[in-house]
Formats: sequence, structure tokens, C-alpha cells
Amino acid sequence: MAKELNEDTTFKLSIKTLGMIAAGIAVLIGGWYSLMQEIQLAKEEPVQVDVKVIKEEILKEIPEAEITRMEFDMKDQMIRQTIITTQSDIEEMKEALERIEDKVYNR
Repeated sequence: MAKELNEDTTFKLSIKTLGMIAAGIAVLIGGWYSLMQEIQLAKEEPVQVDVKVIKEEILKEIPEAEITRMEFDMKDQMIRQTIITTQSDIEEMKEALERIEDKVYNR
């Protein structure tokens, strides 16, 4: 059976536990005030953003995207082979569909 909480209910807490609870509350309060201070500072001193500088930094990180003729030919050949394979797969499916229709409709 569950105990009910009333004015006579007591809890046993050690001094170590009370110290840990107090330290946790102190950390939370300190973090809160630190966050509020950073927010206020950000409101007072907005950062100037130079789009050109950011663009230059991004472009430095991107390697040169030069495609060689050989790479282009290989990709072109791969795409053409994929199209041919897909075309033959569709033809096989059409033949299979015709056989199924023949069986269903007793042709």
C-alpha cells in the first residue's frame, strides 16, 4: 500500500546528499546568469558580417572542380550503358506481361 504525504511525513537525507543538491542548484543558477550575461552582450554588440569574406573562406575550402575528358567519357559511357540495360529490362518485362496476359485470357 502506498504511503500518503502529509505534514508528519519525514525524509532522511545525509549531509553529503544535501551538499550535492546545493552544489547542483548553485551550478544551475551560475549557468543561468552566465547565459543571461552572454545574451545581453550579444544584444549590445552585434557582429558585423562581411559576405565577401565569408564567400572567400568558403571558396578556399572547395577544391577545384575540373573534370577531365577521360572522367567525362567514363561517366557518359556509364550513363549510356545504364539506359541500354534499363531498355532491355523493360522489353523483358513487356514479354513477361504478354505471357501472363496470354495465360489469364487463354489466348
